[in-house]
Amino acid sequence: MSLSAEKIQSNWKVFLHNIETHISDQKDRKQKLLNFYKKYEERIILMPAAHKKEYHNAFPGGYVDHVNRVVQASIALNELWTTFGADMTTYTKEELIFSAINHDLGKMGDSENEAYVPQTDQWRKDKLGEDYMFNKKLPFASVPDRTLFLLQQHDISYSFNEMLAIKTHDGLYDVGNEKYLKGFMPEQRPRTSLPFILHQADMLAARVEWEAEWLPKFSQNSVEKQKKQFNLDTNIKSNKTKNKALGGIKSEGLKNMLDNL
Repeated sequence: MSLSAEKIQSNWKVFLHNIETHISDQKDRKQKLLNFYKKYEERIILMPAAHKKEYHNAFPGGYVDHVNRVVQASIALNELWTTFGADMTTYTKEELIFSAINHDLGKMGDSENEAYVPQTDQWRKDKLGEDYMFNKKLPFASVPDRTLFLLQQHDISYSFNEMLAIKTHDGLYDVGNEKYLKGFMPEQRPRTSLPFILHQADMLAARVEWEAEWLPKFSQNSVEKQKKQFNLDTNIKSNKTKNKALGGIKSEGLKNMLDNL
């Protein structure tokens, strides 16, 4: 799969809109968050959500596309849990959206180094579907731990609920979360449903993205559509649409990267 330059740009607008709409100005948190994402815009807007195709959204723009879907799923699941009688007074909607927006932030790497860089081994690209590889210059840290570090490093405050949700959003796929999610004593269990809702939203989004990438390939009736014959008029219209989308981008570096997609 791949995203067009227009889709990547529209996804970024949705991403920033979610911050502007759902994050409060308390302790300047909204502005600090916007400043952070605008500072690293050129990197984050083109980041993949994973390094290999068998996972999900392993293509340019895949990260923001995934995060927006997790936000949308979190809101929908919040309503579902409410319908079933869960106690929704244990967290706020802002905590829900903040956790969803930032749950995978650690995938960006650190201030100097990207986490994912283009794969240089052609065999791994062809045989293993690894279009990206982990940056060897980046010291290891789990994605949730790096996320919390980055927020703290840039003076972006977060609540205990947000910390717990971000740290455990991989659920029991990460054995390190067992002490938080697998407690057998009532007092050891989370006092809020937020971690479970975020985990389910992340799982739902990743599953939908995986299906979009792989189910058509598994279908016996899947036949590659014949490519349309090149048409000058069609190409001109396509370029006009693309140029319109790129026209609103101030950064020349980002504009050039998107233009080359």
